[in-house]
Amino acid sequence: MGSLTNDNEAVDPTPHSNFDSDSDSEAAPLVVSVHGGAASSDPSDPSPVVPRRRNQNQNQNQNHTRDVHILSWAFLFVFSAYGAAQNLESTVNNDGDIGTISLAILYLSFTLFSIVASPVVTLLGSKRALLLGTSGYLFFIAANLKPSWYTMAPASVYLGFTASIIWVGQGTYLTTAALTHAQDNNLHEGTVIGAFNGEFWGMFAGHQVIGNLLSLALLRDGEGDGVTGKNLLFTVFLLCMIIGIVMMCFLSKRDEKIHDKPTCTSLASLLRSSFAPLLDKRMLLIIPLIAYSGLQQAFVWAEYTEKIVTPALGISGVGGSMAVYGAADAICSLIAGRLTSGVHSITWIVSIGTFLQAFVLLWLLFGYRLTSGLMGTLNPLFMGAIWGVGDGVLNTQLSALLGLLFKNNKEAAFAQLKVWQCAAIAIVFFVYPYVSLNSMLVIMLVELVISISSFLFLMLGVVKSTTAVLLNQPS
Repeated sequence: MGSLTNDNEAVDPTPHSNFDSDSDSEAAPLVVSVHGGAASSDPSDPSPVVPRRRNQNQNQNQNHTRDVHILSWAFLFVFSAYGAAQNLESTVNNDGDIGTISLAILYLSFTLFSIVASPVVTLLGSKRALLLGTSGYLFFIAANLKPSWYTMAPASVYLGFTASIIWVGQGTYLTTAALTHAQDNNLHEGTVIGAFNGEFWGMFAGHQVIGNLLSLALLRDGEGDGVTGKNLLFTVFLLCMIIGIVMMCFLSKRDEKIHDKPTCTSLASLLRSSFAPLLDKRMLLIIPLIAYSGLQQAFVWAEYTEKIVTPALGISGVGGSMAVYGAADAICSLIAGRLTSGVHSITWIVSIGTFLQAFVLLWLLFGYRLTSGLMGTLNPLFMGAIWGVGDGVLNTQLSALLGLLFKNNKEAAFAQLKVWQCAAIAIVFFVYPYVSLNSMLVIMLVELVISISSFLFLMLGVVKSTTAVLLNQPS
């Protein structure tokens, strides 16, 4: 990962914002410190241990970026397998719609368990949560080797539980690494959080490319049966999963409590803390955008591939179109992460990403017609690329925003992210067979307008509070 530099936005608006909850309002200002001992502020201090502490700090800094690399690669392997399997469920497991119904069960389970994922991650720690979370994906892929209601339904329920754990653990781990890296290097927190999220989500989005290319290579006959078909493909997926799990074992253990306030560790208090963000007006204003981010993901899986790509390119074109979508998603995630430095940059990046997706929705609603020839082939791919840019924006910026605004209650904030995202995805999977494409487009446009309006209202409030703090500071 490239070097990180200080950003001009030197004031973190979070501790001073009028939108802050009580739990976040007492955050300490950014200082340069060394774990294990306080760094002396006196330049004449003759302490002989200063050089040794500096070397230890450099090793810790290297571990922060190293852990981000490991986490990103591990998720790439795990989700290259799972993402491609999810795209194939309605095709390879179509007897009795077992594949589609399994996904609906999965995301319903994901939604329900996300409500209690925060205390589980708090008790386990983020590294253990990540390792536990991978087990559900492993079992789900294994169940696809012998698909039946007795294997797929239980695997889907269990995956819903472990998915809630792994994603809350991921958000907590990555944010903790970024905050510690910023503190150790006296860097702006927003810049580091944006860069770390950009690398992670950029790598993660690559799973759509790798997984779909594997599917194209191993399902050459288009049927997915036999040793050279589905079973071979899902065996390769299992191997990818195992590689990702082994990589996660090399992550450094992190103490998330360094950036949190001391809290009671009873189960009742942990459950209360998981619902605390819902009492914060900032979270209430972000929730519509979180829900839209789930809708736009489900739109790709349920509507884009079936009703736009397949009529234009055929079933064989789904893998290629999703690879284009994933490539655009990955590139945009990397760029958006590098451009993120605070609430100002997040506001502009999110506005551009949602505008691009609104353009696609309006194009489909009023201007798109199925045609033949070169344009008939390019139009769906172009839409997929634009949609991937919007998805990359939402993934990186929502994670960065929650990391900045809720750094003292990270587990609960990222649990809410998954609750509302997965609730939206589950609803789409349950209702999309009964809703026309035009109706879905109208619903998404309405939700997009509501979500961006709520988001801009929040951002204007944060910026206004930050400006007031700057004006009142002594020169």
